[in-house]
Amino acid sequence: MNNSDFHTFHIPVLGIGYSIDTPVKVARFGISSVISIMDDQLIEKMRAFHTVQSGRSYEPIAEEPEDHRAMRITAYLNLLNDLVNKQIADMRLMPFEDGNDLVKYFELLPDNSGVRNLYLKMKQTPDGEEKEEMQQRLRLMVKPGSIDVNVMSKIDSNNYDKDGNELPMGYSDALAAFRGFAKSDLNSSIVFSAGYNPRLYNYIEQFEDFFPDEKGFLKKKIILKVSDFRSAMVQGKILAKKGLWISEFRIESGLNCGGHAFPTEGLLLGPILEEFKNKRQELSAEMFGLCNTAIAHKGSPLFQSQPGMRITVQGGIGTSNENDFLMEHYVLDGTGWGSPFLLVPEATNVEEDTLQRLVNARKEDYYVSYASPLGIAFNNFRKSTAEIQRHERIDKNRPGSPCFKKFLASNTEFTATPICTASREYQNLKIKELKEKHLTPEQFEIELNTITEKDCLCEGLGASVLLKDSIPLSHNLSAVTICPGPNLAYFSGIFNLAEMVGHIYGRLNLLNSIPRPNMFINELNLYIDHFKKKISESNLGLNPKQEKQLQAYKKNLLDGIDYYNDLVSYFKKESSHYVATMKEELEKAAAVISMQNLSLAYISEQISSI
Repeated sequence: MNNSDFHTFHIPVLGIGYSIDTPVKVARFGISSVISIMDDQLIEKMRAFHTVQSGRSYEPIAEEPEDHRAMRITAYLNLLNDLVNKQIADMRLMPFEDGNDLVKYFELLPDNSGVRNLYLKMKQTPDGEEKEEMQQRLRLMVKPGSIDVNVMSKIDSNNYDKDGNELPMGYSDALAAFRGFAKSDLNSSIVFSAGYNPRLYNYIEQFEDFFPDEKGFLKKKIILKVSDFRSAMVQGKILAKKGLWISEFRIESGLNCGGHAFPTEGLLLGPILEEFKNKRQELSAEMFGLCNTAIAHKGSPLFQSQPGMRITVQGGIGTSNENDFLMEHYVLDGTGWGSPFLLVPEATNVEEDTLQRLVNARKEDYYVSYASPLGIAFNNFRKSTAEIQRHERIDKNRPGSPCFKKFLASNTEFTATPICTASREYQNLKIKELKEKHLTPEQFEIELNTITEKDCLCEGLGASVLLKDSIPLSHNLSAVTICPGPNLAYFSGIFNLAEMVGHIYGRLNLLNSIPRPNMFINELNLYIDHFKKKISESNLGLNPKQEKQLQAYKKNLLDGIDYYNDLVSYFKKESSHYVATMKEELEKAAAVISMQNLSLAYISEQISSI
């Protein structure tokens, strides 16, 4: 068997709670998924829920032990591992009968899977010894999807004991979460996202599961989520010099994604993938040399041969043709499908009210906000109950949220201990300061909106799973934050797992009637909007360095359009009308970008005349 015999897509992390137990729902069907291990309080609630659901005895892990965060995460991951392994063992004992999980496992596999084809051949084989032998072979081929975890590297606040004393570095949020995974029974991967954290990367070296054993086997692997090749090379080399192998570079669109957005300086996804394709061997070979050299210095077992390095992509994929093109043209190892699975209750945790709001949403309901206290662009949903609650609090002259979990508390403008910019405490202090500036009404309103746009993600991104599973809410806060990518605008409905997997593999079409451009065009338009916003924000404050950056941004966009004009000739599965439409859209985009020359020239002229 080879990797092409199994699923070629994964379900990325979806907020804090939307995919927190997705492995229990889909791993037995061979589908890999990623859970957030940021919120140990929510994780403990989910451990209690699934322990009781599975008929086991639940023993709580209280907050008194200093290492309770890591302990809770380890216990939950071990539980998920046990539950999935039991599901697989039970499935292997099932008869091949329509409707059960064993049959569903094989029917969900891609059409070109050798394992699926063996299953179909078995179905056509007359009853007898040969059929029984084929069935036994198939049972042994059942393989669970990976239970992977995600850590946003820079969410790494220090923590304090009950007396207010700062705990040692190893108890910070990211390091404790990482330790929870490192000490678990899982043989899977940790996804590092949101950039470089030196103390976290240094900490990995303390855990032997991330280094090869005598046979070159890695029990635990590292996946880096990156936005471009340069980021992959820089972070990859940092880890390789510690003897740590990157098993996968997971490329994500800078803007056409869910959750936090990390836009590039106009570098588009297609050219980024092309660079990975052309430099993949160079990247792998350099990492291998650095990695083995570092391991040799440690006196540990070396890799006897160059281990695999997967390259995958996610962000805005919407059709099977797009999925196939990415896999084939860029020679990828897999793709990620995130936001569409929010409409699949079998796979994710969207409670009924929010689910109906997504089903009935309009395209303009999905937007890029600055609701995140991290100060990073955040894909948001206008109709969420959290957005409604935020506006109600502002109308009542009580902006901001109560702050209990403090995972995003990092601001020290007004306090010695960090507080969160979405908190009521911070926003009250900031608004008081704002009132003392004596701004014009227009300027005041702009800055006020910037302050009050921040919202509590710690509670909001975890509320939905609690509501769906009737689990007591954290601090009685029920408002739901949800962060789909803009691609979800093209899906309307509630789907079962087989339907969504069928859509990915081209067996059926789940898109709604809204005209949907190619994913590369969707991302390009998002970048054009982002580019125009950067220009408008500069006003007359554009300095020569900023102008140079904007000119580089514009050049990257135009170079990307040139690249796509050449690329469309490779779209063999698309109609001539589709290709012609895409060319027209590229031409319009180039014209819009070129028009920005006047804005740049005007701003520069105004600066030089001052």
